Amino acid sequence: MAIALSVLMITKNSDELLDTSLSSIANLADEIVIVDDFSKDKTISIAKKYKSVTYSRHEDDLGSQRAFGLSKCRGEWILMLDADEVISQQLKGEIRSIVDSRLSNVSGYKIQYQNHLFGKPIYFGGENYRILRLFKRKKARINSNLVHEHVKINGLTDLLQNKILHYSYRRPCQIIQKFTDYAHREARKKAQQNEKLSLQKLILYPCHMVWARYIKDKGYKDGLIRLFLDLAFGYMEFCTYFFLIFERNRNKK
Repeated sequence: MAIALSVLMITKNSDELLDTSLSSIANLADEIVIVDDFSKDKTISIAKKYKSVTYSRHEDDLGSQRAFGLSKCRGEWILMLDADEVISQQLKGEIRSIVDSRLSNVSGYKIQYQNHLFGKPIYFGGENYRILRLFKRKKARINSNLVHEHVKINGLTDLLQNKILHYSYRRPCQIIQKFTDYAHREARKKAQQNEKLSLQKLILYPCHMVWARYIKDKGYKDGLIRLFLDLAFGYMEFCTYFFLIFERNRNKK
């Protein structure tokens, strides 16, 4: 039987929302492929409930992990999903109609994100974005990247109407832990690219990040609670360049 749609997911200690995420695509996916970075929580046992094909593999480069997973998928179409992302019923129907149609000349679709902060939707300050998540397997190539992978499509792309529900910002400590990890990865990337460090980048860039998200891009419209998130983005920017000091010194040894 031909596989029309494969869902590809990367996990590492992702049991908090994994059940919710997988249940949202259980009746949509013909195949679920998970590349797991040796999780120590209940990630694997949850994945087994949905009869997913799971590969255990460690790799700091998230793009490399995703590319490995893509090589294991068999579907004509690929839906890339993270363990903190949920497909709404409306989006599920939209994806199904695309996958079932054989007439479209579109090779990939960007999907809008509805981000949530502490369980509530947020709309401003850089949180209203689109990412290419649905594409034809034979038309796609994934570039390596330590932080966020980039999918290149050979062909036309379009935009879906419905959104992915994204629960990336759940608790203060979880946000700080997530952004600290991002900062480490971004610092390694910048060190590999021999990016120069300056006091301006260390001090002014974090301040500009907070101002741009909360004031310029009107993050304040999401309420005062939103200030925590944008301060956390400033923290991530500072840590990126602070960690870069140590990455550069390590590379010199």
